[in-house]
Amino acid sequence: MQTFVLATNSETVSQTLCSYLEGVLDPEDSVYAVNSQPGGDRTPPDAVADGKAALEVVSDRLGDQVSVETYQIIRGNSPADDIFDIAAEVDADELVIGVRKRSQTDRLIFGSVAQDIMRQSDYPMRVVPRD
Repeated sequence: MQTFVLATNSETVSQTLCSYLEGVLDPEDSVYAVNSQPGGDRTPPDAVADGKAALEVVSDRLGDQVSVETYQIIRGNSPADDIFDIAAEVDADELVIGVRKRSQTDRLIFGSVAQDIMRQSDYPMRVVPRD
């Protein structure tokens, strides 16, 4: 029995991560999908809706195969902190994140949640390439 924590911010990311998980899940496994938003004025309504849609993809794709719980967190923490909080709460065996290619300039200016997670994580991780 494995416990996976999946970090998602869009339907496309969820589809990509679900495609990976469908190939490795056993019926006794559990998936906890997390969408983290900054909160307050920094979270536009469409970001909340996109997050909910991303979580629905996970439930729809994996819910008939394994136990799936979804979390949309809007409390002002960094996404990495929210993901680590859930991972600790559920005693995660593996974090599953998606990454996309970015130029050095993009990384410098915009940062990356995936980079933050990879740098800070003490958990085994599966990093899935995104288109």
